[in-house]
Amino acid sequence: MNEVIFVVEEAAEGGYIARAIGTSIYTEVDNLADLHTQVRDAVHCHFEESDRPKIIRLHFVHEEIIAA
Repeated sequence: MNEVIFVVEEAAEGGYIARAIGTSIYTEVDNLADLHTQVRDAVHCHFEESDRPKIIRLHFVHEEIIAA
């Protein structure tokens, strides 16, 4: 695996939730400043060094609700 992709969404109670696609990695952070650190740490904990992806891709999903 060369890369792992995280879908990052705003949490209803504040902060952000990041979920990896295709693997069971999940993390929550309070702010964007902590996102890179927490995602990187989660990937390091989940994969052995020889299997660890070289790239971590963050895909931000922003949802808006508007009146019809």
